[in-house]
Amino acid sequence: MDAFVYVAHPTRVVFGIGALSRLPHEVERLGLTRALILSTPEQADVAERLASELGKRAAGTYTRAVMHVPVETAREACELARRLGADGTIAVGGGSTTGLAKAIALELGLPILAVPTTYAGSEMTPIYGLTEGGRKRTGKDSAVLPRSVIYDPELTLTLPIGLTITSGINAIAHAVEGLYAKDHNPIIDLVAEEGVRALALALPRLRDDPLDLAARADALYGAWLCGMVLGAVGMALHHKLCHTLGGSFNLPHAEVHTVVLPHALAYNAPANPAALARMSKALDAPQPAAALYDLARSNGAPYALRQLGMAQSDLDRAADLAVENPYWNPRPVEREGVRVLLRNAWEGTRPE
Repeated sequence: MDAFVYVAHPTRVVFGIGALSRLPHEVERLGLTRALILSTPEQADVAERLASELGKRAAGTYTRAVMHVPVETAREACELARRLGADGTIAVGGGSTTGLAKAIALELGLPILAVPTTYAGSEMTPIYGLTEGGRKRTGKDSAVLPRSVIYDPELTLTLPIGLTITSGINAIAHAVEGLYAKDHNPIIDLVAEEGVRALALALPRLRDDPLDLAARADALYGAWLCGMVLGAVGMALHHKLCHTLGGSFNLPHAEVHTVVLPHALAYNAPANPAALARMSKALDAPQPAAALYDLARSNGAPYALRQLGMAQSDLDRAADLAVENPYWNPRPVEREGVRVLLRNAWEGTRPE
């Protein structure tokens, strides 16, 4: 066995059907007395309900979280947190809300209690992202890692089936890149394989019956594991491309991951046969890139960047941005190859 380094992140996880009832206990356990509850506009009613249930331990709500965390939104939320004297945040929602909580933590040092309602996985990572002037910058800081996470499958029952599928494949993307990460290790390999397996089996069941609570629990379990991978090891070309496409062209986060993933895996497959073998096992398919494409398309998810509103004329700029700053990838990142990858993703071609 090769030498490796494994670092475990100290996040407390409370998982199970009905786990949201533990929120007051978790707030008290963290010593929060004035928590600011964050959400997107679509989940404002949930945020307000939780604020009411927490009573004096809730400082108020901020319900304007949006994808890619624009710096203007982060500044507005930080100002509200200061004004209310908040001593922590409760992030209710997906990656947009968790990302906003991380921006506040980065600026004000406020601890985060995350309550995921999608399969984004951001709640398990010390990774943050902010978008300014059409560019998204990311970084890592232990200060933004949520202290506690409450996973309650019941909170995902109202997640539209389209977002269920794309959010789940977004989670799978974390595990895929974790398998060929520069700093991957045997522990993360096991976690990644299990996360992919759980999600790949759960998503078709949810397509057939979105209210299947057992399938929701399996999907959330898989998303948790994939989030652990994202937080533990570095990512590569796929995530770089998705940050570029999302931040620079304002494309929806989970949908971009869903479309790009099969093509990024196909690009990197020749450089890491061991990772490909694990993906084949997890998906029970000899061609993992094609299997991921089929998982999206057969379950009604977008499979082409043109479906997301990206113009063909933007492909050259996207390729330029993707190779602008050098970063590690198992296969050298070359503009010509990236441009072909993006063309295939734009057209929606099934990878071989």
